[in-house]
Amino acid sequence: MTALAPAPTTLAAVTSGRARRARRRILVTGGLLVAVLATYLVSLMVGQTFYTPAEVWAVMTGQTVPGASFTVGELRLPRSTVALLTGLCFGMGGAVFQTLLRNPLASPDIIGINAGASAAAVVGIVFLSLSGTAVSVLATVAAVGTALTIYLLAFKDGGAGARFILIGIGVAAIFNSVVAFVLSRAAEWDLQAAMRWITGSLNSASWNEVVPLAGAMVVVVPVLLWLTRDLELMRLGDEAAAALGVPVERRRILLIVAAVVLLAFATAAVGPISFVAFLSGPIAARMLGPVGSPVLVAGLFGSFLVLLADLTGQYLLGMRLPVGVVTGVLGAPYLIFLLIRSSRSGGSL
Repeated sequence: MTALAPAPTTLAAVTSGRARRARRRILVTGGLLVAVLATYLVSLMVGQTFYTPAEVWAVMTGQTVPGASFTVGELRLPRSTVALLTGLCFGMGGAVFQTLLRNPLASPDIIGINAGASAAAVVGIVFLSLSGTAVSVLATVAAVGTALTIYLLAFKDGGAGARFILIGIGVAAIFNSVVAFVLSRAAEWDLQAAMRWITGSLNSASWNEVVPLAGAMVVVVPVLLWLTRDLELMRLGDEAAAALGVPVERRRILLIVAAVVLLAFATAAVGPISFVAFLSGPIAARMLGPVGSPVLVAGLFGSFLVLLADLTGQYLLGMRLPVGVVTGVLGAPYLIFLLIRSSRSGGSL
């Protein structure tokens, strides 16, 4: 028997749909890229002294501009660069977890990874008298170890699924209790340092944070982009993805490791900035529509969110607030919205 060819109208509809989705992805990605670059430029221009785009460009190209060379080159440029890179890391890492576990609550903010890094950092600051790079290294190791522990506890019959989220929430509660206990025993000077770290702040950002962040991204981001097709297929479920040729368990482990590395380096640089990873994935998915991996778009939105929140916290509220406070104000209502929607829909997020 001869296989029936698809009807011309059906083929045309499929082709048109693919072209429309491709255009939408290009427009969304391009629009976010422009927004990120524009916000990045504004963050270099504004402050107690305003510098023109020409002066900023002169500093970035190595020319000496009185006043601007120090203010832009040594203060604003590293701060804005760290904000851009950490936002990209948080956005991409959060989107990987949310897509992989098919749940918008599967964010590092919720499932314990950030809490593990925070607990290690405050223990290092308060009890071990660590600072700077030592705290960052300890937090990075703790984030990776926390993710591995949650995965091993959740693993059963070849998969992790919703158990990963539930166990992660329990682990987050444990680590948050550790943080509260350590802070209650901290001396005043240690308490201030610990609170600045766990809130999430760019105030101490420097070129020392840019180098390891950029190095981690050069290694990990291409891996994530290479795995986006498999990640998209895994949204259909493990059995469907395996039937389509995806080595599910190997890909899951590789995706989790890649995402955790990005999240760990970002957290080590600036602390656990609240809700950036949580917000970026769902918003990117809504911007793109139901088809296509949101990982890259989530990263761009994360960068835009951190840059905008930092500008808001510095200049628009009448007082200087850490970037983590501003993102927390934005993210908490969205979390409440998700929980209310879950309750009304019978548990489906």
